[in-house]
Amino acid sequence: MFRLTTALTTVVLLIFVTGCSEQDVLPEVSVTQAEFGKTPDGKAVYVYTLKNAKGMEVEALTFGGIIRSLRVPDRFGRVDDVVLGFDSLDGYLKNPAYFGGIIGRYANRIARGKFVLDGKTYELAVNNAPNHLHGGIKGFDKVVWGAESFKKDKSVGVVLTYSSPDGEEGYPGTVDLRVTYTLDAHNTFTVDYEAKTDAPTPLNLTQHSYFNLAGEGSGDVLGHVVLLTAGHLTPIDSMLIPTGQIRSVAGTPFDFRTPHAIGERIEANNEQLRFGNGYDHNFQLDRDGPGIVLAAHVEEPTSGRILEVFTTEPGVQFYTGNFLDGTLIGKSGEPYGKRSGFCLETQHFPDSPNHPEFPTTILRPGETFRSQTVFAFAAR
Repeated sequence: MFRLTTALTTVVLLIFVTGCSEQDVLPEVSVTQAEFGKTPDGKAVYVYTLKNAKGMEVEALTFGGIIRSLRVPDRFGRVDDVVLGFDSLDGYLKNPAYFGGIIGRYANRIARGKFVLDGKTYELAVNNAPNHLHGGIKGFDKVVWGAESFKKDKSVGVVLTYSSPDGEEGYPGTVDLRVTYTLDAHNTFTVDYEAKTDAPTPLNLTQHSYFNLAGEGSGDVLGHVVLLTAGHLTPIDSMLIPTGQIRSVAGTPFDFRTPHAIGERIEANNEQLRFGNGYDHNFQLDRDGPGIVLAAHVEEPTSGRILEVFTTEPGVQFYTGNFLDGTLIGKSGEPYGKRSGFCLETQHFPDSPNHPEFPTTILRPGETFRSQTVFAFAAR
């Protein structure tokens, strides 16, 4: 109900400021395709632009399934890009921060790049020494996906497909993936994941957009006010690997069950904050059973923009851009300094293949992996 109310507020404000009806000032729903560049081996990369009738626009690349741009109105109807990224394909070919990509085969870290599955030890690329991170050297964020756009009712989108071969980055089994991006009439952007395998394999997928609801390149996100529906987290060691515990957030800087600004407690004297250099932790979402639940509610006071994240996943990695250091130059021409964006990576828990006490991430033949995450935008 709250999300619907704030979305309606955006429309009322827009009509008030312009003095026109919504139909007079806003574009028609559409999806278009254009070439964005070529990979070093000559593969064409395309950008799909999704637009709804309320001024929201999403640009998705076939390279990595990257969300290159996500433009949403503020409380006055002004539209800004609220995700970090680059102007050209060159930036994404390196993309050390994983801006906007589909992450897999395994999102987050696997300790020392090893796991045992059905009695066999598998060794993966160690690309975040001494651990494996976000699918390895060439994860799903660094491959070219197939794409097909669609338009139905008041929604538009693109279906991305990729077949990950047996042995890719050390993982067993061929995995066929289908990821659907949908933009609807209510400024809601939905990501649906589906996958099948011909051999048992770990699978943990997420979307790695960095958000700044004041607009990318506008500075840090420390003033954003965050609520997380999570009473527990999985604490980490100094190498950012879960210890195996599931710990209450009560009485700690990690308790976002009531809203707090990101910067309010980020420099507190806390071992977990020192290990993560800020917030870089998996939160276990509160839920009564399967299905989609609210994971996060974020508000940016100056613009009035609101982001709500819903997911079927058991966890969310809350990351506050702690390792951005100003060396990456964004679309606005401004350097991305420390904490200039935040991520809400819906996921299963890090290093689950080495922690049988965590919810399983093993996909087996005959099963279908399905997951959904919804990013709902509004303003007030």
